[in-house]
Amino acid sequence: MFSIGEKIIYGENGVCTVEKIAPLGISGASENKLYYHLCPLVGSGIYFAPIDSDTYMRPVMSREEAESLIASIPDIEPAICNDNRFNHVDAYYKSLFKLHSNEVLVSIIKGLGSRIFERKTKSSRAEATMKRAKDMLHGELSVALGIEFEEVENYIHQKLNVQA
Repeated sequence: MFSIGEKIIYGENGVCTVEKIAPLGISGASENKLYYHLCPLVGSGIYFAPIDSDTYMRPVMSREEAESLIASIPDIEPAICNDNRFNHVDAYYKSLFKLHSNEVLVSIIKGLGSRIFERKTKSSRAEATMKRAKDMLHGELSVALGIEFEEVENYIHQKLNVQA
């Protein structure tokens, strides 16, 4: 069970803060069932997750894990879908997000980033998918490293000695 104030990864929504643990407090909802009331780091709103849910939830990675992930970025292969059929490309990336892996998020960012840069892919869907992967990855890295979300990309570039 997570604690109030703890930052966790919630499903495919990225980093969320556990604001409270309580019943939903709406008519028709059981007063005996407890929910995490989760506030996302990126975006707005609130998520309600039963504490006994089988939805993917885990603590945010440690600083050491974050540094190790950043160091491994050059060795992570880009995720590239060579199928041009819209529904197949969409399904491919959706399946990758369901793996709940930071290495996979890096792979998505590298794959789509290179395809967009090479102008092989210039679609709002590709850009939205890459933004989603970046938001999830950078959100967790910002918490793990204790830096602002907006500083994460520069931090990665500095660590890898790469020009932004």
